[in-house]
Amino acid sequence: MVRIVPSILSADFARLGEQAREAEAAGVEAIQIDVMDGQFVPNITFGPGVVAAIRPLVSLTLEVHLMIIEPDRFLAVFAEAGADRLIVHQEACDDLRGTLESIRSLGVRAGVTLSPETPAAVIREAFDLVDLIQVMTVHPGFGGQDFLFDQLTKIREIREMLAADGLEIPIGVDGGVDTTTAPQIVAAGARALVSGSSVYNQRATVAENIAALLASVEGAEAD
Repeated sequence: MVRIVPSILSADFARLGEQAREAEAAGVEAIQIDVMDGQFVPNITFGPGVVAAIRPLVSLTLEVHLMIIEPDRFLAVFAEAGADRLIVHQEACDDLRGTLESIRSLGVRAGVTLSPETPAAVIREAFDLVDLIQVMTVHPGFGGQDFLFDQLTKIREIREMLAADGLEIPIGVDGGVDTTTAPQIVAAGARALVSGSSVYNQRATVAENIAALLASVEGAEAD
């Protein structure tokens, strides 16, 4: 089953709570909150206070995507703020397994994501500690970038590794997801599509945009 995960990075910052509720009303199961520190990536965005502010407003899963250096320093504070899943970058972790074990010890679900330059094989060691593997299909740090089509190969590689290991961990994709790229992403094997500007825009309502993305992937699932 394909899930659309709206990223509030593209939402109206003056109406974050309202826009989170719009996504929930449209039937999504989760929203993603992109945390950037100005060091791991050049942009600066949200902190734990935003997670805490949104938490009582929705019953959605709050996925916090940590695009920060030394993520271990902030795991507990984001968990306490109300995060349901913490997603860390393999590139930011000196000890990926240790970081993921720390996340799980907090009673929070763990995910790992890969930047475009990072090969798929490096996260195989952590398959047993995650419930989501996310592939960045843009360079992390800014919304609205063009989709990197060469990352479809990485999605297929991860799908094949999971199948070889007898695992059914969902693969997510973050970056450049729209009605044109979504069918190709799903055909490659991803099932969680993180989308910012294709959900939050002036062209249509949040519900209409989510429906359009779901309609675009009908029949596209890989065997």
